[in-house]
Amino acid sequence: MAIIDRVKYDGPGNVLVWRHPPDDLSWGTQVIVNQSQEAIFFKGGQALDVLGPGTHKLETSNIPLLRTLIKIPFGGETPFAAEIYYVNKATNLDIKWGTKSPIPVLDPKYNIFLPVRAFGQFGVRVQDSRKFVMQLSGTMNEFTTETLSEYFRGIILTKAKDYIAETIVQKKVNLLEITAFLEEISAELQKKLAKDFANFGIQLVNFLLNSINVPDDDDTVIRLKKALAEKAEIDILGDGNYKMKRALDAMNSAASNESGGAGAGMGLGMGMGAGAGMGGMMAGMMGSMAGPAGVQAPAAACPGCKGQVAAGAKFCPHCGKALGARPCPKCAVEAPAGAKFCPGCGQAIP
Repeated sequence: MAIIDRVKYDGPGNVLVWRHPPDDLSWGTQVIVNQSQEAIFFKGGQALDVLGPGTHKLETSNIPLLRTLIKIPFGGETPFAAEIYYVNKATNLDIKWGTKSPIPVLDPKYNIFLPVRAFGQFGVRVQDSRKFVMQLSGTMNEFTTETLSEYFRGIILTKAKDYIAETIVQKKVNLLEITAFLEEISAELQKKLAKDFANFGIQLVNFLLNSINVPDDDDTVIRLKKALAEKAEIDILGDGNYKMKRALDAMNSAASNESGGAGAGMGLGMGMGAGAGMGGMMAGMMGSMAGPAGVQAPAAACPGCKGQVAAGAKFCPHCGKALGARPCPKCAVEAPAGAKFCPGCGQAIP
């Protein structure tokens, strides 16, 4: 029967526990433990001695529990079976976590449910090797940071979701603006999760919430962003100018979408109608921009073509008709624009 005379583990950093195959050991076997490692002996399912960094010989007195259990005389080379678990005690800072599917959260500002996704990373360090192996890794041959993340996914997501929702409600923050609170939420979640990790001999070094977002292709999110964009445009243009802009956009779209046959005639008619009113609306918008801040000059109707004309215009921009009051050729009384007879003497006005 072959006897193992040297045991060592040099594995990747994401492996937290590695179980040495239960080959035959003997007194005199060297057990090499690297820096930031510990080696735990198991015999019959019972955790025995814990060895720190260095080179250890099984014939020395630093493993009294194992010697007592197997009852082999000192210096004997009789083989015996025992399991050695290597525990990586280095700090791992890049363990990923995140929601597999969006979580519906009620937005307090817009009073609608939005699908929320959260992503981040956390760092851990095995603090109590014996507790960690006995309560978490068990008899697994290898226990990695990915396995750890899966084990704690439920706890992390439950507490993250609850605290994010609590923050949104208490601080009246809508989900499209919550990125400003990522650092604060991360710190609070680390406090809430630290005890859950400590129960298994793990120190939660840090916990980071890198992103809280909503899917761009979700129908509710698309409608909300469209409404916010329209509100921002109204705030910039003002309600009156925004309505005129929407009307112009609608007329231009209708005219450009009609083509061929009867549609061409309809499009031409709509285009002419749009042109008749467009000048007045544009003149009104230009007048409001040229006037004092916050004051819009009123528009008037042309007495000839009824098109909209900016206040103060002397000629209609649609039909060219002269505007404004004219004196009666007989009595010189001012006659209003469009009048056919003098209000003073009844004389016909050309």
